[in-house]
Amino acid sequence: MAKKKDSEKHEDGQRGGKYNKDDADANELENFVDDITDEELLGDVLQKRPKVSDGVDTVIIVDGVPQVNPERFDKLKVVITKIFAQFGKILNDYYPKSENGHTKGYIFIEYEKHESALEAVTQANNYKLDKQHTFLINLFSDYKKYNDIPEKWEAPTLQPFPERPNLQYFLSEPDAFDQYYVYNVNSHIEVWLNSNPQPTKLVEREKWTESLIMWSPLGTYLATLHKQGVVLWGGPNFTNVLKLSHRNVQFVDFSPCEQYLVAYAPLDNGEQKLTIFDIRTGAEKRSFISDAPMAGNVLRWSKDDKYFARIGHNTLSVYETPSFGLLDKKSITVNGIRDFSWSPRDNVLAYWVAEDKDVPARVVLLEIPSRKEIRANNLFNVADCKIHWQKAGDYLCVKVDRYAKIKREKGDVKYSGMYFNFEIFHMREKNIPVDSVEIKEPIHAFAWEPIGSKFAIIHGEPSNNSVSFYNVKSGQAPVLLKKLDKHFCSHLFWSPAGQYIVIAEIRDSGALEFVDTADFTTMCSTEHYKATDIEWDPTGRFVATGVSSWKTKGDTGYWIWSFQGRILNRFNTNTYCHMQWRPRPPTLLSAKQQKDTKKSLKKYTSQFETKDKMRMTKASKEVIDKRRKLIKEFEEYRSKRLEDWNKQKAERMAIRSHIDTDELDSDDKNVQVEKVEFLVKEEVTVID
Repeated sequence: MAKKKDSEKHEDGQRGGKYNKDDADANELENFVDDITDEELLGDVLQKRPKVSDGVDTVIIVDGVPQVNPERFDKLKVVITKIFAQFGKILNDYYPKSENGHTKGYIFIEYEKHESALEAVTQANNYKLDKQHTFLINLFSDYKKYNDIPEKWEAPTLQPFPERPNLQYFLSEPDAFDQYYVYNVNSHIEVWLNSNPQPTKLVEREKWTESLIMWSPLGTYLATLHKQGVVLWGGPNFTNVLKLSHRNVQFVDFSPCEQYLVAYAPLDNGEQKLTIFDIRTGAEKRSFISDAPMAGNVLRWSKDDKYFARIGHNTLSVYETPSFGLLDKKSITVNGIRDFSWSPRDNVLAYWVAEDKDVPARVVLLEIPSRKEIRANNLFNVADCKIHWQKAGDYLCVKVDRYAKIKREKGDVKYSGMYFNFEIFHMREKNIPVDSVEIKEPIHAFAWEPIGSKFAIIHGEPSNNSVSFYNVKSGQAPVLLKKLDKHFCSHLFWSPAGQYIVIAEIRDSGALEFVDTADFTTMCSTEHYKATDIEWDPTGRFVATGVSSWKTKGDTGYWIWSFQGRILNRFNTNTYCHMQWRPRPPTLLSAKQQKDTKKSLKKYTSQFETKDKMRMTKASKEVIDKRRKLIKEFEEYRSKRLEDWNKQKAERMAIRSHIDTDELDSDDKNVQVEKVEFLVKEEVTVID
């Protein structure tokens, strides 16, 4: 029988729970001190042990619930369940009742997870069920905390005021240079100043965002999106100004005056959650659940942030701020509503309603908050409509796609004999008259002049497009100013200052035509091959064109042009994805002050030109100094190499049988001279 090893004996002794006092390690075991805590040894097990709050922190108390009789109880329970089920799975609910069966006005709801209970408290607290009932919600675990409030009040500790950076610093740039960001692959972000003659890099950061990056509409903030929520950056060094928690956010939208931010995040059931935040305080104001596809602008804001609206099933819901409640406590019933848009100047909504059998389509102008229809226009044989407001809000254009025949097959609708109308609403005239422009050819693009009353359209067959310019005047029908035939183009890009326009073909040839609409002269015809993006700077002085690596391969990068079409800078890089100019807020000058400034511009032209020359001279001096430095470095390197070459001459001679081949004439025996003659010039002189 084989004997056990000592190690096996030791293990057997431990399994039996006995220690052998004769072992050599016995003395050490007697002096052993266990300094390992239970959390370190069994941390994963202890985390699962029951807590005092288990079963309590998933329960919420909802006060302000209607008190109903037994006949209406089932209906109340359906409404309550629909509201609170959106925050998570409900395990139990309890409705306390009086002796006669009436509910007491408060309920208990138990969720599966503590996070769901927290979200219900955050999102549904102060929720208005109707005019008489507003929910007040607390965690059940907070009941004891609120019940044990001390009678003697103690003043809270003063917190230091976190000083914010100057968020409008970019407006005080001495030379009025604009900023823009460049988004590269792997979320490598660069912020540049479009200085002259070369842009200056201000900030460069890796992994600055996890998905999207965008400027706020007035340029105050730079927003980045992350898994946990949204971060707003600002100030000269782009410091963290505000963090907004909103998990899995995919898109954000700012209100026009930057008072509020809307975050969009998808839910597991295919819907999306919309949350409105107050940018000044970071507080969450209201949230919605929408079944619309994951695209922004579900909520659309009025120009002054006082109202926002969204479309429901045959309803138009208008909300007011800062209460974030429905205007007049009810939605507007509009059967067949398809789309709407706010005026950029007034609190007026324009929406259109589709045809329904013998009922014509309608375009309606609705004044808010009075809900008064100030204009309506009936339209027949309508397939689709697109609403285009002029930037000043003086005119509204509704592009109407109309048909001659309609055919319905197995639920599909097919139109034939298509033609197009532009319905122009004169918003500043009495009774808002409407003019119509009919185009028989397909329409590819439409764009209002931002400052002015002109609009441009691209129409015709794809291989033979035309660009037409119309002007709208008060009391007159639109007048055709100019038609440019045989233009291979797909998009129109007006200068923010008006007058100048870029007619472009995107993603194929990249053809660009810079046109001055004052006399419709073509200032420049050029191209940026396979350009995917074109964007004017906010002042209308520069245009940026880009080829994004998101959309194409090869020759990616962005170029910057003058408004006349002169190329200024080329930045070709394989990592380029997107760029965006930093917006500017509207000017505070009146129309008269702006007009006077333009008149006196000639006084300052010489100063501007002198400054530009000095800047160019400085740039030239820097280039010359850099070249001189490179030449000096090259000459030093060359002299060292020549010195090494001379030291190695003995070795070269030994290798080459002591024949010196360093110079062409050093070995005249192995050189053959050949003369070649050729005719350089022939002159013929004729003498009479």
